[in-house]
Amino acid sequence: MNVLGIETSCDETAAAVVEDGRRIRSDVVSTQIEIHRRWGGVVPELASRNHVVQIMPVVDEAVTRAGGPAAVDAIAVTSGPGLVGALLVGVQVAKALAAAWEKPLVQVNHLEGHLLAAFLGEEPPTFPFLGLVVSGGHTSLYEARAFGDYRLLGQTRDDAAGEAFDKGAKLLGLPYPGGVAIDRLARAGDAKAIRFPRAIVKGADLDFSFSGLKTALLHHVRGHGVPEGQGLADLCASYQEAIVGALVQKAFRAARRFQLPTLVLAGGVAANGRLRAAAAERAAGYEDLRVVVPAPRLCTDNAAMIAVAGTHALERGLRAGADLNADPAWRLQ
Repeated sequence: MNVLGIETSCDETAAAVVEDGRRIRSDVVSTQIEIHRRWGGVVPELASRNHVVQIMPVVDEAVTRAGGPAAVDAIAVTSGPGLVGALLVGVQVAKALAAAWEKPLVQVNHLEGHLLAAFLGEEPPTFPFLGLVVSGGHTSLYEARAFGDYRLLGQTRDDAAGEAFDKGAKLLGLPYPGGVAIDRLARAGDAKAIRFPRAIVKGADLDFSFSGLKTALLHHVRGHGVPEGQGLADLCASYQEAIVGALVQKAFRAARRFQLPTLVLAGGVAANGRLRAAAAERAAGYEDLRVVVPAPRLCTDNAAMIAVAGTHALERGLRAGADLNADPAWRLQ
């Protein structure tokens, strides 16, 4: 079964065709980084307008590469969570194509898409597994028991990890996307140069909090200024280590507590080099715990992961009708 996935939840316009939920036949992404860079973050209205411009060329290219509309058996579209205006662009196009081509349509939760991106790799995970979804808008731990069966174990109480990266980078005068800039500079830095706090969430030791860390960086900059050269590299490495340390510590704590043999890293921050390395280093100490991380391009927003989730939703008999609408606050649990 060839499923066309469509993804417009934030600032990436994406379409992909995936065969049987495993093999990518086409994967097209139009990024808006240059549009939002001057503002230091995503501007929802600009994102929505650009999706309107890019959506049909992106879909057309993905479908053409896969063999044309006749090669598409069904359509899957992200209907939430995300920016409502951005989501509506993808949802309306998906409904129109499903009607015009007489193909079944299914809605997909964006977070489920991230969790299932790992199934596009050569060694996909097996259920049950622990999924750490970490991006600009989400930082959550899920127990994935089967396709479509997920249990929320922990989440951020305030800022998402990706938001902490982006806002921290903006404070340091680094370009958007901030996580990429910090990761690059941190490679030459000393992660132990500056001690940043790691929040303890009382009564919920699998929940995250990054607002205090962001405030600590603000106070450090106010007191010492923004350094240059090696000093900046050390600052970035130390700040990044505080974020990554919290993510890895709580992910492994959850994996051991619920006896889950596999940890899947998902979401845009899963492309971070230090997070990938730290998870691998921690896993090396366990004989019965495996870490699975998608290729970096499958960590950031893409439509291939939406097609995977859509494939399994269709196999469970799920369908969406002409009344499908965007749900910007759709929770996965």
